[in-house]
Amino acid sequence: MYGKAFAPEYQGELGSALGVNSSYEEVLAAASREQADADTALERARAALAVAEANRRLGRVTDAGAAWRDSYRSARDAGDAAAMSWALWSGGTLARQCGTLPLARRLLTHAVELAADSGDRLAHGYSLAGLAETGRIQGDYAAVAALHERLLEEGRAHGEARHVVWAMSGIAQMHRNTGDYAKALELFEESVRIATEADDARGRAWSLRGVADVLSVQGDPDGALALLSEAETICRTMDLAGALAYNHKMRANVHYRAGCYEAARDTYALALAEFSDMHEPRGVALSRLGLTKSRAHLGRDLDETLAELAVLEGDFARIGLRHARDMVVAFRAEALQSAGRDEATEAAEAAGTAERKEAAAISDTAGIRGTAGISERAERVTAAGATAP
Repeated sequence: MYGKAFAPEYQGELGSALGVNSSYEEVLAAASREQADADTALERARAALAVAEANRRLGRVTDAGAAWRDSYRSARDAGDAAAMSWALWSGGTLARQCGTLPLARRLLTHAVELAADSGDRLAHGYSLAGLAETGRIQGDYAAVAALHERLLEEGRAHGEARHVVWAMSGIAQMHRNTGDYAKALELFEESVRIATEADDARGRAWSLRGVADVLSVQGDPDGALALLSEAETICRTMDLAGALAYNHKMRANVHYRAGCYEAARDTYALALAEFSDMHEPRGVALSRLGLTKSRAHLGRDLDETLAELAVLEGDFARIGLRHARDMVVAFRAEALQSAGRDEATEAAEAAGTAERKEAAAISDTAGIRGTAGISERAERVTAAGATAP
């Protein structure tokens, strides 16, 4: 039903030299050579696109940002709308990875328009997929569920395993986040099967992570950890830095759900370091949330926990992660309930504290003004005395 998975982002000479399972260090080396040897603007655009994608997957976001812009400029010089679309797709995907979701939407929307004008079906599909993924990450399921289904049908119609795996796993994630674990597990397992048959190692790794998540929620931590170990091997083989960090975060989730809070704390800390190294704020914030929850169960002071949750809630709101913000709110209520403290009372006390601080600030300001007036008068008197005969 499906052909072998392929990577349309590797174009020109790179398309025949690289495959979907090429390690990203290999991709970067080959694309850099191609970029240096390019004779035309279009060749430079295609090589720079591969350089951008390799750097993005390796977590080198500064280099990825420079490369996709280089790809876009070269494509514009060549007057090739399809190549411009691919470059913007890469830039939009990087923006999403870096947590700047409004920018991701703008770049991907423009990529869709350029791809439609150029007639490049794959560039159009990948750009639409990027928009759908951005909306899903934000928790805007109502807006993007139909788009996911449309992309799934298009992938099936053209026998494109990689696209089917992406769309199916995205739909599965929405079912998982809304509590339909049976449907989510069914779709994730189907994604694993399709990715395996199509020899799509990256798709298999992501889908295994989804299966592990659901198994963990359903009370099978050992089965979940075994699948995550298998996925981790794939991530390391292909140099998938981002996927490896998310794998570690999921491993921490499994430990947390099983009540192994020390293991969860240590693994969240590992994921946090990995996400920080690649400047991925979404992963950083999610890992910090897990770390905060684990430390709370290990006896951390409640007020310190509440302060950290307040910071995280602001971070999630700023990035635009609705589902994650809901998790913060739910855990705060859980922590307060466990401590025998009422959330409404906490809110009232917080408001009272804010009012007292404001009153103190007003009082301090008045005092400062008064002191300033005294000081000015003293300086005038002193000056007068110093000049008196």
